[in-house]
Amino acid sequence: MAYIVNQDIIDRGGTAQAAQASSDAGDTPNAAVLDEVRGGAEGEANGYLAKRYQVPVDLSAHPDLSGVLKSMVLDIAVWRLFNRRPPADKPYLDSRDQAIEWFRMVSEGKIPLPSVPPVPSTTSEDPV
Repeated sequence: MAYIVNQDIIDRGGTAQAAQASSDAGDTPNAAVLDEVRGGAEGEANGYLAKRYQVPVDLSAHPDLSGVLKSMVLDIAVWRLFNRRPPADKPYLDSRDQAIEWFRMVSEGKIPLPSVPPVPSTTSEDPV
């Protein structure tokens, strides 16, 4: 299940900028490149979320999380796109860093995902 679609990336950065960052010709956004940055961003997000939750988070079962997950994953994806031809603008880096920090805090249990039950721990607290 995807948290974002390629059009979300284009809409956030602008068509002309997305085309320039994703295509050598720079005329239209390259779908394969957008797939790659989207997949990387979603994988990165799931890497953090998997420490506490079943991934990918089913947004149809938890629509209350759709907005926040979309926004955070999109911040990572847009930075990945514009960082393909460094340097990416600082606002993209700052947004990405804030998203990563949010995912880190979720993975540490400092920010819970409402309505999503945590995955039971596989470690034992009893000494062997």
